[in-house]
Amino acid sequence: MISQSTLFLFILLLIGFIAKNQSLTVAVGVLLLMKWTFLGDKLFPYLQTKGINLGVTIITIAVLVPIATGEIGFKQLVEATKSYYAWIALASGIAVALLAKGGVQLLASDPYITTALVFGTIISVALFNGVAVGPLIGAGIAYAAMSIIQLFK
Repeated sequence: MISQSTLFLFILLLIGFIAKNQSLTVAVGVLLLMKWTFLGDKLFPYLQTKGINLGVTIITIAVLVPIATGEIGFKQLVEATKSYYAWIALASGIAVALLAKGGVQLLASDPYITTALVFGTIISVALFNGVAVGPLIGAGIAYAAMSIIQLFK
């Protein structure tokens, strides 16, 4: 008999295929393989506690690659300061990083919110041609909204 968690993962896998969300499809596929090969017993606790930090590290590496390859250097940084678009981008980058920080805190304190965030992302991708940016920034936005709501309570 198929377990509830396996059925849930299969539904997410199907939604990932329908929504053409490669990240969700690959993630669910990897989790199913781990589950079926009993690697999950050892890896699931690690991924649950360290997975977000590992993911953030991988994203940070990807963002820093243009610096490592020399595509972005001090010259480009100085040139960018001359454009007000660059200042807007700088402020946006700071805002997104701060939102993501709140998202990490929220996911650490309430990991069940991940389900709602994943479904929200899937709905956006499937129905509105949105881009799946992952649950971290979504959690950050949720954290900011929840913090604002708490101010009025």
